[in-house]
Parts: sequence; structure tokens; C-alpha cells
Amino acid sequence: MYKPNSLRAHLTAALPDLQRNPDKLLVFADKGSLRTTRTASRSFEYAYVLNVIVTDYGGEEDTLMVPLLDWVTVHQGDLLGNEDKSNKGIRFIVDFNNHDSVDISLELDITERVIIKQTGTKLDITHAGEIATTPDYAAPFWQLYNGDNLLAEWQILNPAQDNG
Repeated sequence: MYKPNSLRAHLTAALPDLQRNPDKLLVFADKGSLRTTRTASRSFEYAYVLNVIVTDYGGEEDTLMVPLLDWVTVHQGDLLGNEDKSNKGIRFIVDFNNHDSVDISLELDITERVIIKQTGTKLDITHAGEIATTPDYAAPFWQLYNGDNLLAEWQILNPAQDNG
């Protein structure tokens, strides 16, 4: 699975609070399952709930959500483009710790296709990227502002660049 580490890297790069203290970001793959088609192919799909927890977060929730949605656009676009999935595919819980910080738990319904190609006795494994969306959010670099205040900045990577 590459998406949990991809999202971790993306949010850490985007949010100054997580750059200063990356241990505030916890990532789990919960309720996982494997899907196969019962064909001769060994290819399969991971399906799981990606649980992302940011502890003691002192920033605006929007500052976390905008880079999250940009990552989802590239790596799990069906959560935004399919009405049924967009209503339930991204969920969150916010625990208000005090006047200065919150704990935010995000749940995303994630799938990852794994393609297995057989050549004789050799098996080659590839993690398939997502189907490109239109319009493409392919600007090399984004900055999120509230007025003149820079809140976050990030680069959008397509799956071929960061799925290893």
C-alpha cells in the first residue's frame, strides 16, 4: 500500500505545524480487505479505511482540508466525483481539547489496485495509478492564504511520481 505514506508526506509537506512536529500526524489503515475477480490473474485490490489523526492541531481546519482534498483529487478522485461516495467517503471527528487546539480524525474510503503480470515463472507487481481527472489540478505548486496570511503550501504529485 502506498497511499497512507503518500498522504502522510503530502500533509507534512503542506502544513507548517506538521513540518515542525510530524509526530502529531498518525496514519492507520483500518477495516482492510482484499478484492479479487477470481480470474486467472493474480491482480487484486486493497480496500480499507484510511484513518488520519492530527493531534493538538492549532490551525484552522480549512488549512488541513484543502490540501487533503487536493490529494484526494489525484489519488482517490472517485470520492469527489461519485455522489454516493462523496457523501460518505470522507468523514471526520473533531475533539475540542481547549481554546487553542483540537484533535482531528479523518476517515477516507481508499482503494488501491495492484496489477500482477506473469512472465513464465516471474511475477511483476505494479501499483496502478488512478484515472486522471479533468480538469487537471496540475499546477506545480499551491499556496493557501487567508487574506495576507500564508496558511499552507504544497506540491501536487501524481500517483506515478510518488507510489514507488
